[in-house]
Amino acid sequence: MIRIIEPGLLSTVQDEGRHGFQQYGIITNGVMDPFALRIANYLVGNEEKEAGIEVTLTGPTLQFEEQMLIAVCGADFSALLDDEPMPLWRPVLVQKGSILHMKFSKKGCRAVIAVGGGLEIPAVMNSQSTYVRAGIGGFKGRALEKEDVLNVRTPSIQTQQTIKSLTKKGKTYWTSAWSISALYLNNLYERETVRVMEGRQYDEFSEDSLKEFWEESFKLSPQSDRMGYRLTGPVLERTVSEEMLSEAVSFGTIQVPSDGEPIILLADRQTIGGYPKIGQAASVDFPALAQKKPGEPLRFTKISHSEAQKFLIERERDIRELKWGIEFKVRLGQNGPA
Repeated sequence: MIRIIEPGLLSTVQDEGRHGFQQYGIITNGVMDPFALRIANYLVGNEEKEAGIEVTLTGPTLQFEEQMLIAVCGADFSALLDDEPMPLWRPVLVQKGSILHMKFSKKGCRAVIAVGGGLEIPAVMNSQSTYVRAGIGGFKGRALEKEDVLNVRTPSIQTQQTIKSLTKKGKTYWTSAWSISALYLNNLYERETVRVMEGRQYDEFSEDSLKEFWEESFKLSPQSDRMGYRLTGPVLERTVSEEMLSEAVSFGTIQVPSDGEPIILLADRQTIGGYPKIGQAASVDFPALAQKKPGEPLRFTKISHSEAQKFLIERERDIRELKWGIEFKVRLGQNGPA
């Protein structure tokens, strides 16, 4: 069991999302940083679709009521395990009674905590993700609160193999000598520029607005949340006055409402939108996008659909190799970065 001593700013149970129900008005939601969730699950021996705890800006304080294998991936929250610095992006075996304290994120915005075996939470419409606005999924359909208790399922064979391969690194926990390559993570996350394809209404914007969209810098507004990033910066003008019919939207869709300030739709987006779409962020940059904080700068660079597909295929190849590398090191107990 995991006991919530302090919940942090916003801690929710999230998996890859609730797919197949948008025609009924049910949003997909799910984790904001899908890369961090997948790798965290690999590190603890879970299937990649297993739900974890997503934390935002200010992390929680958790007490582990039994020994269990965990991994924290994503933003750096200066995590302490029983007052010792806890490494990120690697499996960590915590002992019964240990306390994980995550502070303010000093770099990035969100992290994911995965637990070997997975969280024992019922699926709602094939997903354990929390849809807070509708009060469904996750833990009681809401963000985690003080004194909540999360049950954990029986660890998999791979989780047990990982535990056997660990060595004692601190006073109260065991971890591996290897981790995910810091160089690879820096290349993945250290991006001010997001790659974007033209949206369906791209040609309806003025030439000056299009020039500013690609050449100027925007900033994330404090009003940003899991539903969407509101951007401040150049005001974009549409040259067509007619109202448009609502159309399907997805993660990364960039809409421009009547005030001219773009909104990037995210995990908790609506199923359809009636604002013109100037662009669509490439899914390969969703991890970097998810780690942006309010007030941070953001720029766009244009790519084609074929380029976006090429980059995504390359990313999936990298993830597959990371998975193989993790499994290989668990089996052989080898050192060095995965």
